[in-house]
Amino acid sequence: MATRVAACLLNVSEALNKSIVESIAASATNQADYLSSDHSVLKSSSTVLNIFNDKDYNRSVITIAGPLQCLADSVYRACQSAFEQINLSKHSGGHPRLGAVDLVPVHPLSEDVSLEDCGAVAKNIAERLAANIPGTSFFLFGESDSPLKRSLVQRRKEVGWYHGRFGMDYSALKFDVGSSPCSRYGLTGIGASPYVMNCNVTIATQDFEFGRHIASKIRATAPSGLPGVQSMAFKHEGQIEIACNVESTVTWDESREKYVYTHTDASTLTSLVERLASERSVKLVGTALVGFSPQEALHQAQHALATGQRQFWKTRSTITM
Repeated sequence: MATRVAACLLNVSEALNKSIVESIAASATNQADYLSSDHSVLKSSSTVLNIFNDKDYNRSVITIAGPLQCLADSVYRACQSAFEQINLSKHSGGHPRLGAVDLVPVHPLSEDVSLEDCGAVAKNIAERLAANIPGTSFFLFGESDSPLKRSLVQRRKEVGWYHGRFGMDYSALKFDVGSSPCSRYGLTGIGASPYVMNCNVTIATQDFEFGRHIASKIRATAPSGLPGVQSMAFKHEGQIEIACNVESTVTWDESREKYVYTHTDASTLTSLVERLASERSVKLVGTALVGFSPQEALHQAQHALATGQRQFWKTRSTITM
């Protein structure tokens, strides 16, 4: 069984061209066997667990997993491919973004991987990309943002990500690694945090302000909010989508000498959104998970790595509740 497994939920600003997204995913994997720390041979040093495309947002999320010491190379290759094929100056979509490669978050999956480990991997990826692809630029968050370790939400506010749209002046954006942002590549966020599950809940209304109201009520920072939940409302396919990042909570178990990860599950999140929507007689349309819960991601990654399923995503589809 694979040990020290981590994942990256790579967000790229492309969903309309399927071949580009799939070639980015293919760049992350290779056929090399890998000898793990417990001396078991894995059939692959990385796997793509899932690809989630949203054409309305023109954004895709590619879930890459592998042993921690292999993940940096896999994610680097995927980012390199994305920068080669995506020109942000020609991009438009309904989701905020600042980069052709918009977000590179590295997350621990197995209990023997720390946030510090993932922070070092993420920073290494940023430095390699900046050195080898002139014009790329990065801001750091979480464990990669030493010594401040600011959250992704805080960093996004600081760099103006929430206002990222077509035609903006990228050269004015602040960055941590690389060169001044340009219109082709933009500005990429890269860092490490506890595993984040993306859970999008759609409600049957076009009332954007009501959607924002619900999003504000379910966030972890709200009195009635849920642990680890960050949320925004978007207009999406004629309805309102409450897009949620659900970050795992990490604690250190002294008795087991391991990190323990817990998270708010999709059913709990869906139930709260449904209850808040019903206050104005708005119906729930459905919930879509982008990829897997933390436990599912670890289990599927270990299975895929051990059996050589580099393109594991081809057997998966978006889960709709």
